[in-house]
Amino acid sequence: MKKVAFTLLAVCFCTILSAQTEFGVKGGLNFTFFKITEGNFGTNPDTEIGYYGGITVDFPIDSGFHIQPELLYKGIGDFRFLNAPIYLKYDIYDSVHILVGPSLNYFFDFFSNKFKVRADLSLDYDFSSDLSMHMKYTIGLEELSPNVLFLGLGYKL
Repeated sequence: MKKVAFTLLAVCFCTILSAQTEFGVKGGLNFTFFKITEGNFGTNPDTEIGYYGGITVDFPIDSGFHIQPELLYKGIGDFRFLNAPIYLKYDIYDSVHILVGPSLNYFFDFFSNKFKVRADLSLDYDFSSDLSMHMKYTIGLEELSPNVLFLGLGYKL
């Protein structure tokens, strides 16, 4: 009986969220700033330019507040990784939003520690109901974890 009740509750919850949920894609450039000059970071150990792209989901939770998880594929020089930030999003104005939250990262080819947790702060500006521009800063919390600035565009599907 508990399984049936839980399943019904989950289906109702997902139905309510799906009516308000917005899906999107985003991509752009990232500028990576390494904290140290030790280690094998490629030809330029201070700053590296890369790219990213992926999907977003926006769940409204209250007036002006949202939960926005993302799944992004990123490339920086020879390194490739998945980035999964989980943002608390606040609508400053109708077209301006601030997002903060943890960022979970899985590195395919980055030393022996493949999983890192970082902190993200982002600002989004909506040009229209579908097109937006974003700027995000990621802070590395470990000694060998670089800080990254992201500039890109997003499109709601």
